[in-house]
Amino acid sequence: MQKKVTKKVTAYCVKCRKKREMKDPKVVKLKNGKPATKGICPTCGTKMFRIGKI
Repeated sequence: MQKKVTKKVTAYCVKCRKKREMKDPKVVKLKNGKPATKGICPTCGTKMFRIGKI
């Protein structure tokens, strides 16, 4: 189940080595049931991931 997020979400980009605002963030659920957010770095295009409720 993936749900689009309307508010701004920031996460750490491993490639840029900076915190950036996610592009196209989606709420996902991990195998253990915890919430997380997936997105893309607007600068380099690398996948970003943030664990926890937003």
